[in-house]
Amino acid sequence: MPSAIKYLLSMKRLPLLLTMLAVGIFLGFRTLGTGTAAPPSKYERILQSIGEILKQGHYSPKDINDEFSKKIFTAYFEDIDPEKNIFLKEDLKALKKYETRIDDEIKGAPVEFFLEVGKIFKKRMEESSALYKDILSKPFDFKVDESVVIDSKQLQFASSKAELREMMRKKLKYMTLDRFVEAQESRAKAKDSTVKKTDAELETESRGKVARVMDRIFDRYRHKFNDDDRFNVYVNTIVQAMDAHTDFFPPVEKRYFDEQISGKFSGIGASLQYDDGNIKIATLLTGSPAMKSKQLEVGDIITKVAQGKDTAVELTGFVVEDAVKLIRGKNGTQVTLTVKKKDGTSKIVTLVREVIETDDTYARSAVIDNGSSRIGYIYLPEFYADFENPTGRRSGTDVANEVKKLKAANVDGIIMDMRNNGGGSLTDAVQMAGLFINDGPIVQVRDREGRLRLERDRDHNVLYDGPLTVMVNEFSASASEIFAAAIQDYGRGVVIGSSSTYGKGTVQRVIGLDPESDFMPSSSDLGSIKLTLQKFYRINGGSTQLKGVTPDVIIPDTYENLKYRERDNENALPWDEIAKAPYKTWESGYDLQTIKNLSNTRIAANPVFQQIKKNTEWLAKKNDKEYTLQIDKFKAEQKEVRAVVQQVDSLMKGNKDLSIAYLQEDLARIAEDAPKRERYNAWLKDRSRDIYIDQAVKVITDVKNQQSLAKSKSGEQKPLKTF
Repeated sequence: MPSAIKYLLSMKRLPLLLTMLAVGIFLGFRTLGTGTAAPPSKYERILQSIGEILKQGHYSPKDINDEFSKKIFTAYFEDIDPEKNIFLKEDLKALKKYETRIDDEIKGAPVEFFLEVGKIFKKRMEESSALYKDILSKPFDFKVDESVVIDSKQLQFASSKAELREMMRKKLKYMTLDRFVEAQESRAKAKDSTVKKTDAELETESRGKVARVMDRIFDRYRHKFNDDDRFNVYVNTIVQAMDAHTDFFPPVEKRYFDEQISGKFSGIGASLQYDDGNIKIATLLTGSPAMKSKQLEVGDIITKVAQGKDTAVELTGFVVEDAVKLIRGKNGTQVTLTVKKKDGTSKIVTLVREVIETDDTYARSAVIDNGSSRIGYIYLPEFYADFENPTGRRSGTDVANEVKKLKAANVDGIIMDMRNNGGGSLTDAVQMAGLFINDGPIVQVRDREGRLRLERDRDHNVLYDGPLTVMVNEFSASASEIFAAAIQDYGRGVVIGSSSTYGKGTVQRVIGLDPESDFMPSSSDLGSIKLTLQKFYRINGGSTQLKGVTPDVIIPDTYENLKYRERDNENALPWDEIAKAPYKTWESGYDLQTIKNLSNTRIAANPVFQQIKKNTEWLAKKNDKEYTLQIDKFKAEQKEVRAVVQQVDSLMKGNKDLSIAYLQEDLARIAEDAPKRERYNAWLKDRSRDIYIDQAVKVITDVKNQQSLAKSKSGEQKPLKTF
């Protein structure tokens, strides 16, 4: 699962007992240095405190015993070498004495296991590095009829070096074959026959491309994957065995997490891209420190990053995300970049970080004109909230403002698009649902002791009472599911999307591990843990955990059969249900079943959706994770897959684009910022071709027509239904 779907749901304070427990652990540590015993290392302090927090605070903690230890032992090797390119089975056997010791390490024994794994990892990594280089030094024979299993979950660690070599050979051959066939296709399309290369030349080039990919991976192992990184993986293997959403954050990861949830960060205002081993500047944000300095340009390669005047860190082996984490930092602090200019010269540039707001993460709206009516459209990529700034931007407030703008524009209905929205602030989800109902409960929250709390909309006002649809898909999670479920339970609007949402029905809270930290620290030298403390339930009593929200109108979806949902994670908490909360449904003025029937008929008659359904089912059957390495068979399979995919593309071209535009006040806001205007226009064009938004518009039209029909038959308002 993308990180988006692991966002923070609640930031209320921990019970004092739990916080003091974590602090007490560290006070105890400090007394250890007064005797003959050595004081605990940083790793031991972190692991022991996390063990206690899991035991005392997790919603449903597993017993930390020998059985738990055995599970972590196996899982850690999988997590540190997911492709099974490094370790051999004999390595696991060599460290088998630690199989039942990990629980002891969590409880206070010296931390040794991950360090011993690290020693073997470094040795085996160099062996594997020499192995892939040797394999790629010789041409592949693509006429041999053999196959390769790509899904690492279906593979075991190799029993010998010979078996590891064979596993790696097939993987590298597959990667090369894919690039080789692509190169052949490009050659066939080339107009100038004098520059066309032979198959042998194309094969050599393809192996070279794969070698560069592998070089990047192993450079990262050498230069970026140190003891601290392997320890972070170790701790996350432990905490994620409790459930899918409990995570350990080292300090830099915690800061990055905060930036994601707030929608802003402190940095230089330059976006980066990875280009053949280099970290390049892709764009410069208007008015940012990077642009104002006039020392950086698009295309500059960043080779080193230093915090102020500290020693610079070379970016060899870094991916973009890691480089970004180094360049970002506290507002007002200095960051020094060493850049290689286009002419080959090097330059050192020192900049002062400023707060950068990323508009792409914030709510925005537009108006769709379908001839007979004007439909408001609100896009919400996440439930963001700046918890450290009381006056900072919040998604609930921003959406309320977008609704007001659309009301002023006299729209006939509103579409709330929460597709791919992984969640965020629980408070904002409750506030947002309250914009569309009178008052009442939005979600039920239960802690590990079984105590229930109702999160309510207490505002009797309704900001918008017109037709409403909520768009979701399999990546809509957490707070998105709370909102969609509330709208569905109240009968306030029509939820449309793929067969179910993601299925995350748990609440997390972030706890810093430093003893000097406040109860809810914003940073921690030792790191932080995002802990699952509660589960939430719909007001109808059902949990969204595992099952998610089933839309009223189900539309065929490309990713429907891929295993990305919560239910596909073996450590996910189970589904259950509790009693309903008392609430009064909305008098919608239409019959939901009629709306469903109209939509189902329309979707069944739509050739694009029917083809998507067929393709998804076909690809799910074909997706057996084993692929041929014989070139003729490979080309035939590729041709078959492309033909299936192109069927949808060709059908899509026959669809008429939606007439969608920004409100005048939004156009005025971006008029003077050319890069922002370009991004916004691209976003708008993408929505104009979205066949799912088109279906949401049609649902709004159906609702409007049904309401008009109901009013013409009877002017009496029906009583509210009470549950």
